[in-house]
Amino acid sequence: MVSKELDKSCKNCGDEGDCPEENPQKDVKCCLAVMSGKGGVGKSLVTGLMAVALKNAGLKIGILDADLTGPSIPKMFGINKKAKSGDGKIIPIESLNGIKIMSLNLLLDREDDAVIWRGPVIAGAIKQFWTDVAWGELDCLLIDLPPGTADAPLTVMQSIPLDGVIVVSSPQDLAVMIVKKALQMTRKLNIPTLGLIENMSYAHCPKCGEKIDFFGESNISEITKDYKIDLLAEIPIDPQIAKLCDEGKIEDYDVKFLDKAKNNVEKILKDKN
Repeated sequence: MVSKELDKSCKNCGDEGDCPEENPQKDVKCCLAVMSGKGGVGKSLVTGLMAVALKNAGLKIGILDADLTGPSIPKMFGINKKAKSGDGKIIPIESLNGIKIMSLNLLLDREDDAVIWRGPVIAGAIKQFWTDVAWGELDCLLIDLPPGTADAPLTVMQSIPLDGVIVVSSPQDLAVMIVKKALQMTRKLNIPTLGLIENMSYAHCPKCGEKIDFFGESNISEITKDYKIDLLAEIPIDPQIAKLCDEGKIEDYDVKFLDKAKNNVEKILKDKN
């Protein structure tokens, strides 16, 4: 059973999902959503790695896991205890290195309990993860969106004051086609796109070190050219990433390939100051 903190919803309101809320988190300097047009491209992984890169740069970072029906962020960070509440707020759990994390899995009695909710209830829970969580002072809150362009991503984009969106793709032609839908969504909602991150871009041969394109030549340059956006990073297929995520030790991974993405976030913070 989900804790009482999530009992409220906007399901009886005729303007549900269309009413932008006042900013209740004035100490959160920057909000960035991480999205993808389809599942399976590593969006949650990119969210976790981005959080690690920014935290390593000395920033105060939080992750709002808006992928309510498929949360994986707590597992990556080795978090398996339940969140508590105090002073009417839900207290996020901190990772080993101090990244604040809120995920629905942190409120469930069992982490493998299925969340079988309709869109309005999911939308209400996502809003509460923004309004009713004691995020405190953060330089950047990363929001891990569920895949697609339906209710949950729409709720985030209309309810949370986003400074930008990072879109995650992979080299396959199908993923490239779907990611264009995500980019069109951000444009229609006037949300700035910080750039693209391509996951599973390549691998290195363990014997000779040669770069191998498992999925063929990437078409990511086609998207960056058509939409005039930056390619922020190309993340390799690396068994070490999977191993560390399974062990809850994602913070131990070397995230140097995310330097450009990290620098772009630092520029946003500098411009806002």
